[in-house]
Amino acid sequence: MTNHDDAASVLPLTLAWVSRHLEVGERIVRTEVLLGGITAQMRRLTIGRPDGSTRALVLRSFVDPFYLGHAEDWLNREADALSLLTRTDVPAPELVAVDPTATHCGYPSLLMTHLAGRTVLHDEGVETRVLLLARQLVAIHAVRPTERPRKYATLTTADTVVTPTVADAAAWAAAIDVIRKPAPPYEGRFLHRDFQPGNVLFDLPAPGPAGARITGVVDWAGTSWGPADLDVAHCATNLALLHGPTWGRRFAQAYEEAGGVLAAAASERLYWQVRDALACSEEVRSVAQPWREAGRTDLTTRVVEQRLDAYVTALMDPSG
Repeated sequence: MTNHDDAASVLPLTLAWVSRHLEVGERIVRTEVLLGGITAQMRRLTIGRPDGSTRALVLRSFVDPFYLGHAEDWLNREADALSLLTRTDVPAPELVAVDPTATHCGYPSLLMTHLAGRTVLHDEGVETRVLLLARQLVAIHAVRPTERPRKYATLTTADTVVTPTVADAAAWAAAIDVIRKPAPPYEGRFLHRDFQPGNVLFDLPAPGPAGARITGVVDWAGTSWGPADLDVAHCATNLALLHGPTWGRRFAQAYEEAGGVLAAAASERLYWQVRDALACSEEVRSVAQPWREAGRTDLTTRVVEQRLDAYVTALMDPSG
């Protein structure tokens, strides 16, 4: 989703930096704001070529003071991931340039190629998209980097969980007790760490789900090494909030059907599922707002809280 804007909205220093990484005779002719991001400002740059044709690049800049402290780490991680993925079948943007410390730009920035497709957040066709998402995540976890990215990080603790006012208190208390325990052992995998529908681009060539395909996976700033269950749990939580708790539970099943391997013990799977769901409790507002901007106006903060509660309650239901 885009908003039209003019080139003056990008700082002159940044425009000059971008221009230095264009081909001879190319110039920036238009910028558009890409909506849906939380941590960074995203813009699509239309690049005019000498022969009159155009191509598109994407500029990712960290401008919010709250996130600037993480910008160098996140941009370096994304640059490394994009460089790695060019040697794989995972459809990711190609790195053009990166300035993680704002040495040349107005803000820490990364320039990459633009991928075709769009994010799809509506309910219609979700069953087909869940299968495609699962297969794509299996392919990501099959990537074997020569140098492992840093170990995954989880910031949520039992003391930072924000229990919704609508919550099933007993279920949430039990869920919080789950993450008081040490993380279970795991076999490490290459993780995206924010794999969810908002970071996946689809081509939907016709009305209905037939022919749908994934054209790209974006936002690799959180690339890490850790358990496949963590990526699966994160996508499952997002699906539960977007489409209802049933789809959160369905995603883990689809991942295994696609050949993915999760923790053998049910208690270990539950740990990662609960950990990600409870992490979402701290950022319900920031998660819901981009979805509404992208057209899901039904997903008010209250609705998302209710779905999160229903999902956590379902996870903690021993009857399954």
